[in-house]
Amino acid sequence: MDRYVCLRCGYIYDPAKGDPVGGLAAGTDFSQVGPDWKCPRCGAPERHFARKEEDE
Repeated sequence: MDRYVCLRCGYIYDPAKGDPVGGLAAGTDFSQVGPDWKCPRCGAPERHFARKEEDE
C-alpha cells in the first residue's frame, strides 16, 4: 500500500500502521480514511495529502 505525506507538516500516513488515535486500524488504505479524518499532527484534511514516492 502507498504511503501519503501531509503537504502542510510532513506527517506520513502509513497504512500498515493506520492512525489508532484517529480511529483508523492498521491496514486501512488511504482511500478509505474518509472526509472527516484529519492529520493527527496538524489537523489538515485528507485533501492536503499526496502519495509519497518510494525514493523520498
